[in-house]
Amino acid sequence: MCLAVPVQVISRQGDQAEVDIGGVKRRVSLALTPEAKVGDYVLLHTGYAISVVDEAEAKETLKIFEEMARLEESEGQ
Repeated sequence: MCLAVPVQVISRQGDQAEVDIGGVKRRVSLALTPEAKVGDYVLLHTGYAISVVDEAEAKETLKIFEEMARLEESEGQ
């Protein structure tokens, strides 16, 4: 199974971007999504932004991930 995670583009230089995922900054490739702009949310898979996604959809997905992490933490206690 493959997993792509929504991240926000915070800066861009050519086909490279810095993105934010939960406060962690990473450099990623925009070679597959040349239309991505600063402020956009993109789906990140293995270091590549594979598509630009709607901001509301991205935020909802991130909210679900946060809830899953909280549930996992509470089950482990």
